[in-house]
Amino acid sequence: MPAKTVYVLDTNVLLYDPGILNAYPDGEVVIPIDVIEEIDKFKKTLSETGNSARTVAKMLDEYRLKGNLSEGVMLPNQSQLRIALSSHSPNDDKYALDWSKTSNRILGVALKLKESGRNAVLVTLDTHLRVKGNILGVEVMHGPGEQDLGFQTYKGIRYQSVSEKTLLAFRKDERLRPEEEFSPHEGVLLLNKEHPDDYEIAIFDPSEQLFIRVNHQKGVWDILPRNVEQHLALELLLDPRISIVTLVGKAGTGKTLLALAAGLQMMLVENQYKRLLVSRPIFPMGRDLGYLPGDLQEKLAPWMQPIFDNLELLLGTVEPGKTSSTSSYHELIGQGLLIIEPLTYIRGRSIPHQYMIVDEAQNLTPHEIKTIITRVGEGTKIVLTGDPAQIDNPYVDKVSNGLSYIVGKFKDHDLAGHVTLKRGERSQLAELAANIL
Repeated sequence: MPAKTVYVLDTNVLLYDPGILNAYPDGEVVIPIDVIEEIDKFKKTLSETGNSARTVAKMLDEYRLKGNLSEGVMLPNQSQLRIALSSHSPNDDKYALDWSKTSNRILGVALKLKESGRNAVLVTLDTHLRVKGNILGVEVMHGPGEQDLGFQTYKGIRYQSVSEKTLLAFRKDERLRPEEEFSPHEGVLLLNKEHPDDYEIAIFDPSEQLFIRVNHQKGVWDILPRNVEQHLALELLLDPRISIVTLVGKAGTGKTLLALAAGLQMMLVENQYKRLLVSRPIFPMGRDLGYLPGDLQEKLAPWMQPIFDNLELLLGTVEPGKTSSTSSYHELIGQGLLIIEPLTYIRGRSIPHQYMIVDEAQNLTPHEIKTIITRVGEGTKIVLTGDPAQIDNPYVDKVSNGLSYIVGKFKDHDLAGHVTLKRGERSQLAELAANIL
């Protein structure tokens, strides 16, 4: 029998997803005692990280009843869980590491297992720790198994050259059968081979297995799409049959503006939804300003200001030549038609018949995204927007963030639609800055 692989878990992977304890069937899971100490620091935090810390503590307490954790207990998936009580001695300078650092002591547990002849793998989201582990000959892993990189290749739209005859026939019938496999609601730009400037935008309908023509002139709330990707995004946002839409793109591509415009249209004009719920995770960019004065709404205002800015633009409350105006979105809030709140209050709720927008979703973990989506009730549409290249959460990265995770997991399901927006439309300066800086 080959020796079991030993997976040494870092603090960040447990806070990222407590379920990782059961992710390695028929293996051995080792948690360094230093990880337990670090998790204890987060248990009183009123955030998803704090909730994960409390979840891990409860799971370990349940497993404690099965035996001595330092000797090892059997998990339901037939793997073994053990708490490692020590690593290398602080006097051991063989590896030239500073053993006063918690991360190095966690690495030391994997080193000690490797020296004893065990097949040890260090599982961590810490880039620097993975680099140090690699240098010292310890096998390292980003997370449980291989990451789903579907979001990197799936853009939600393809480009195909077709004959002029095919394009004319498509314009007449507004339907076309694809010659290859497409994901549900995936878009395609059909380019005329003879005249490259001549094109049509289509979307794959999974129920009929056909391309359906997208209306070029379609706009909402006085917002007209300016590029192919925005046309496709609006098509996804305005289709009530699509329950979840993900919009990915750099700053200024119109993700939030399009989502809000479609939400207002579907709620106030089409009467498809009872209210518009807009939320975003609260993460500071740069140095945090600390506690803010005022009541709850006043404290939230700086975090939600990007949402308010877009609503003012859509509702036409900012008049040319004036520095201030009466924000009519306050009327919608007062009538209960518009709710803007942080994601902290989503847990435990059921949200039926609403148009829900989660902005800056790249700052969420897959566990947090799952918590949010499972709150969605009957008749609710949820839109997730963000840019995986702009992450403020230290516990996720471009691969492990919740938005990227959702794109990869939902791309083959009929209820979902996705598009990656490429071209910035905020201003020429904003587009130039996004590209060269």
